[in-house]
Parts: sequence; structure tokens; C-alpha cells
Amino acid sequence: MISGSTHLIRLGRAGFVFAREGVFGSVDPAMVPATARPLLRMARLFERRSTGAAETRLSAALTRLGPSYVKLGQFLATRPDVVGAALARDLERLQDQMPPFPQAEAEAVIAGSFGRPVTAVFASFGPPVAAASIAQVHRAAVATGAEPRAVAVKVLRPGVERRFHADLAAFAFAAQHAENLSAEARRLRLIEVVDTLRRSVMVEMDFRLEAAALSEMAENTKDDPDFRVPAVDWDRTAKEVLTLEWIDATPLSDRARLVAKGFDLRQLARALIQTFLRHALRDGFFHADMHPGNLFVDDAGRLIAVDFGIMGRLGAKERLFLAEILHGFITRDYYRTAQVHFEAGYVPPRHAIEEFAQAIRAIGEPIHNRAAEDISMAKLLTLLFEVTELFDMRTRPELLLLQKTMVVVEGVARSMDPKLDMWSTAEPVVREWMERNLGPAGKLESAAAGAAEVGRFLGSAPGLLTRGARVLDQLDEVTRDGLVLSPQTLAEFDKAEARRRRWTVVVLWVIAALLAWVAFRRW
Repeated sequence: MISGSTHLIRLGRAGFVFAREGVFGSVDPAMVPATARPLLRMARLFERRSTGAAETRLSAALTRLGPSYVKLGQFLATRPDVVGAALARDLERLQDQMPPFPQAEAEAVIAGSFGRPVTAVFASFGPPVAAASIAQVHRAAVATGAEPRAVAVKVLRPGVERRFHADLAAFAFAAQHAENLSAEARRLRLIEVVDTLRRSVMVEMDFRLEAAALSEMAENTKDDPDFRVPAVDWDRTAKEVLTLEWIDATPLSDRARLVAKGFDLRQLARALIQTFLRHALRDGFFHADMHPGNLFVDDAGRLIAVDFGIMGRLGAKERLFLAEILHGFITRDYYRTAQVHFEAGYVPPRHAIEEFAQAIRAIGEPIHNRAAEDISMAKLLTLLFEVTELFDMRTRPELLLLQKTMVVVEGVARSMDPKLDMWSTAEPVVREWMERNLGPAGKLESAAAGAAEVGRFLGSAPGLLTRGARVLDQLDEVTRDGLVLSPQTLAEFDKAEARRRRWTVVVLWVIAALLAWVAFRRW
């Protein structure tokens, strides 16, 4: 267990680096509580004379702090509800590129994972071709008959897991105290934000899970004519090593090569949008990092995605929510779109559906008066989430990840076809999903599933009744002599909690100031 003082030292170091890189110079004092403004002015005393452009200062600080903070920045770029739209756009520039670690260390990781030297695992093992904060990729070959088979080998960076655990614990410590002290932090659910980041990073650092994601998506898309994923070499995959088929294809970012090979860029753009929506709606499982560097086109014209470390999932309720929202905007049925928010429980029932429908209409109507190439589905979802804040809609991380991925996918598609009609492109996928799930066949399936659930409940009812009786007996025993908290007792609890929080704030600021001063003296 890492102590609170250790967390404070780590966070104090990060704060000092932010100050040196001029990050606090981009903070508007009007947005800071009056009691914290003197601390903001003090932080600016540590600022270096030349800190670069304002939009690059945070990226520079996060890069200097190391892999955990680079990942934090990339993750926060997907959460404009937490950091604001402008800062999220700045964080999108953060590149996950690190110097490669030595070849000998990569070979040692492989040897440790398989219990034999790298020469016994691969026929050849070349130098790294790409390096990021968590891992680097090597080109290798596997002996298969007369001719070796080329593979891509992803190797975990040595020591990175230990570093991430320590930094993520510090992030959780900060989020916990922020939620204790701030209602806004509780609304943004910072603890959940950090926990989502932790789970995402833990998945990224266990390559068996990335291999499983690849395998799941391969099953989901096996009949799709315009998309596929690399095959996993399970015999050469372990927690710290992932081996995939080597992709010899044209990067989607290389427009000139795509044109030279005779590909229809408009068709590729359409296939990309429909592929992403199909994964999200049909499968509830989508690649959440579909930037151009992770997308290729093979000679048959199929899209190939790589790097499955960040994946998104949507449950049945979220998929219904997404499909009905898109369908509502396509058909201009704003009242139904508003109803979906209330039925999903995303907007509290104290608000009026009619008022929410009016706010949604304010988003939808201007869109329908524009040319097809001016309509952005990603911008639509962004505006929708902004409006829902006015109606106390709680943050839904899975929907924000979907919206952020849609921004990237739409940007890539429009780079190939600037006049892409998003609505006509999305409409067949949305219509197919709704007919399949909300039409007669879907209702029959739902009814059958409901009957099965009722059967399971009835089968377990005797046990539930027995356990319920035991619980009632225990409650009766506990309250037999009267377990009552008077209003005065509750008031005293509130006062004690308020005193504890005030002292916590004072202690944290004093320690942070001392750490900053010590760091400044050592600098």
C-alpha cells in the first residue's frame, strides 16, 4: 500500500513540472476559486522564460512526466466534459511516441515469457519499427515450411507496469480528495474517470487481452466484405508479447498511394463510416483508436485495423439509445429523441420531455438546412452532449468514448471524400439495426428472452424467499431495542465531516507548497 505522503510527493513533482512548462499560464484566474488564486500566482513564479506556444505547453509537460501522464493526456482528450472542449482538442495533438528500448531487453522479455531464447521462438527477429509509451513493435519471421511467415511482434516496455501502478494510485488519491471537496468533481465523477483509465491501461498492458479483443472482433466481422483484422499467433502470444500476422497493405493516410493503386476514395470513406457504426450498433464492440496510423487497405480493398489496445463497448440500452437518437435526427422526430434520453434514465425525470425536445430541435433544425457535406454526425453528438449538461445528464464514459471515436473516424472519412453525406451513409446501417431489433423479429426474440428470465426467476424464488426471511429476522434483531439516529446526532456528524474536510484542504495545500519550494531549491 502506497502512503498518502508518497502520492503527494508524486503529485507535487507533477505540479512543479506543469509550473516550469508554463501550463498554469494558460489558466484563466477567473475560473479559479478566489482562495486558490494566490497559489496560481506563486506557481507562475517557477515558469521558465521560454515555454513555447500555449497550446503545446501541457503536451510538453505530460511528455516530460513520462508514459503514465502521456496516457492520461490521451485519455482526457476523449473526455471534453472533464477538461473542456478547447483543452481536449489540444490534447489530441499529444503523440504517443517514445524512444525505443534496447533490442537485448526486448529479446529478454520474449525469452522470459516463453522460457526459451528468442531464436527458438522466431526464425528471425528484427529491430523495432515503432515505439510507444507501453510497447514497441518488431518485425520478425516464423518458420513455416519452405518459406518463413512474416509477423509483427509487440513487446511490453520493461518496468512500465510498475510505473503505471504507482502513478495511477496517485491519480486515484487526487480524484478521491477532489470529490470529497468539490460538488463539480462529484458531478464529473473523477474517481470513475481514473478507474476507467486504470482499467484501460491494465488491459493495454496484458497483450493476452488485446489478442482476445482481436479474436472477438474477427468473429464479429468474419462475414463483413469490407473489413478484417490481423490474425493472432496464439502460440507466440503471452502477457508481455503479442504476435500477429504482418500487414502488407497501404496506409489509409497515404492518399497518393491509394489513388495510384486505383482505389475509390469515396467508397473507402463510406465503408469506414458504415463499418464503425456496424461495430458499435450491431456488435456493441468497437475499435476506439481508429486514427489513420491504425488503418490500412489491402489489395482487395478491405479496411484493416491494427492496435486493439483501446476498445469500446456498448450495452443493449446504449445501442438502442444511439440508434434511436440517430434515427430521430434523420427523421426529425425530436420528441422521440428526447423520450429516448428519459427512457434510458440519462436525464432526471424532474425535467420536462417537451423542454428537452425543444433543446434538441435547436440542434437538429440548423443541420437539416445545410448541404450534405456540411453535416457532421460527430459535431451533432458533441452538441447533444453539451445540451444534456443543461438538463443534468450524468456523464456516460462509454458514450463519450463513442463520440470521440466518431470525431476521428468522420475526420478520416472526410479527408478522403470532403462531400461525404453522413446521413445517407449512416441511414442503411441504422435502419437495418432498428428493423432487426425493433421490428417483429426483434420483438419475438425479446419476448422469448423475457420468458426465459421469468422462468429463471421463478426457479430461484424459493431460495430468494428463504434468504429474504433471514434478512428480515436479522434486521428485527438489530432494531429490536430501537436503533435511532436523532436529527441532532446527524447534525453533529455533518459538522465533524465538514471540519475534517477543511483541515484536509489546509494540510494538502501546505504540503504542496512545501514540496514546490523544495523542488524549486533543488532545480
